[in-house]
Amino acid sequence: MGLTQAEKVIPGVRWLRGYSARFAVADLIAGITVGLTVLPQGLAYATLAGLEPQYGLYSAFVGGLMYALIGGCREVTIGPTALLALMTSRHTGHGGESGPHFAILLCFLSGIVELAMAVLRLGALVDLISLPVTVGFTSATALIIGASQLKALLGIRGGSGSGFAETIKTVIEKFGEARVSDSVLGFASIAVLLAMRKLKDIKTPADASKGRKTFGVALWLFATARNALLVLVTSSIAFYYDSKGERPFILTGTVKSGIPGFHVPPFSTQLPGPNNTSTEVGFVGMVSELGINIALVPVIAVLGNVAISKAFGGSGINPTKELVALSLSNIVGSFFSSIPVTGSFSRSAVNHASGVKTPIGGIYTGALVLLALGLLTPYFQFIPKAALSAVIISAVIFMIEYEVIRPLWKCNKRELIPGAVTFVLSLIIGVELGLLAGVLADLAFVVYRTARPHISAELETTSSEVPFIIIRPRHSLLYFPAVEWVRNGISKAIKSHGNIPVVLDCRTVNEFDYTAATGLGALRKELDIKKIPLVVLGPSNEVRKMLRETLKSSLLVASNEEELDAVLLELSSESRKGELREVVLPLLPQVSTEQESPPTTAVDIEE
Repeated sequence: MGLTQAEKVIPGVRWLRGYSARFAVADLIAGITVGLTVLPQGLAYATLAGLEPQYGLYSAFVGGLMYALIGGCREVTIGPTALLALMTSRHTGHGGESGPHFAILLCFLSGIVELAMAVLRLGALVDLISLPVTVGFTSATALIIGASQLKALLGIRGGSGSGFAETIKTVIEKFGEARVSDSVLGFASIAVLLAMRKLKDIKTPADASKGRKTFGVALWLFATARNALLVLVTSSIAFYYDSKGERPFILTGTVKSGIPGFHVPPFSTQLPGPNNTSTEVGFVGMVSELGINIALVPVIAVLGNVAISKAFGGSGINPTKELVALSLSNIVGSFFSSIPVTGSFSRSAVNHASGVKTPIGGIYTGALVLLALGLLTPYFQFIPKAALSAVIISAVIFMIEYEVIRPLWKCNKRELIPGAVTFVLSLIIGVELGLLAGVLADLAFVVYRTARPHISAELETTSSEVPFIIIRPRHSLLYFPAVEWVRNGISKAIKSHGNIPVVLDCRTVNEFDYTAATGLGALRKELDIKKIPLVVLGPSNEVRKMLRETLKSSLLVASNEEELDAVLLELSSESRKGELREVVLPLLPQVSTEQESPPTTAVDIEE
């Protein structure tokens, strides 16, 4: 069945085909379950971003609606994440309304960049970020996020510094000011959350009784809603003490009530100055402040969202449509005071485990968030900051992917270098420059491999007992940086094996560029002076065309080993007539006195 006109305009309408009551109930259960996860996370991530808690909830309802209309993977949930909150926090510390203004504008511009990537089909740019770089980036980010929560976890007030080293220094200097009650609550909360997380790993046997299966479902729900349960319990404790006039914990404070209004993203803001003065900053100034994050935040968001979509949706996911859905989530969200959002792997996993049937589950999640904004915000003020810090720390602990180090160390130590560069520099100078440095290090290795391809030179003989040197490039492309490297390698092989025919094996080479083809022509002229034949073995049609158009002269070519045997045999016959006698005669006694072919020797051309 083809797409209807409505489905062409709004792709998400196709989810309504055959949408039954059973699907609606499944989506409702999944939506509420994810909502119970996103409520405490949203409050915590807004605090991490340096904003008031309600901004985390403002960011948690538009994404579900937009993805339900456009997205292609039922499990994906769009909303605030710890990583994007950390990157946003770099621009929210100026005070006053400038913090929310910078965050909302970053959300809007991120959506514009993502939409441009979708229109230009640039989603493949995320492929430039290798897995080791991604691992180094996320692991460093997890440590930075965890470190940023230590002050709230220990009840330490004041202090500055958003970097990893600065934060650790502040915690050490002010460790004596830590509050016992907040510290106990914080560490106990982490322990409880990690213990509750393990409950979902308890499997129910397939042949279990009905009561045992019900108990298994209850355990899973208990583990899934652990963040919401922790916040509820700790808030109740704080409320109890507050009713008695005591405040043993540092609390979140007043959370603005009500659904956010529809406003155009701010294109100017006021920066607080001394003596109650302020300085107006226009759009250009705000863009200058956001800097590289205008490009980096969208790339990180796309990287995470596409990875989640592929993990749950498989190869059938259209990256361009995912980009459109993500971009509109940010653009439309910025009109409702949202900070940058993307897919959340943890919440998507909860969505999947909850049995969601369509992305409409995200609409139910958004409705729950709006309900909380309208009715529950008066109670959010009693949430201890230590509990929210525990929620963040227990989530980011599992972002540290140390398990990839061992296989890389055993198999390919070189791939550890870009990941290590990303990890170290992200901790020292910031995640943005750390990621950029890791990508550049990866690209440098790619360029190096192109400029210095591995080439083997072996001495072989044909079935007609004609010796030759065969040069085998391991790469499928020969481009201009490798020209002199290949020529020098062939010269070394000739010095090692003597002045005998040289065969360039192009059966695995799919492409020559103009410079490489010209370099091959220059090599042939050098070998002609020494009366050494050069034969190209098995070139593809594209390589043949490039060589023909570039060299404008004949070149010895053999399509396969049989043709190579015939070509070399003819060259050997010509040499016996004196045309190439000085080339072949030094080897003729060895060939004529030994019945067996000379042993094959190999020379690896390395730097």
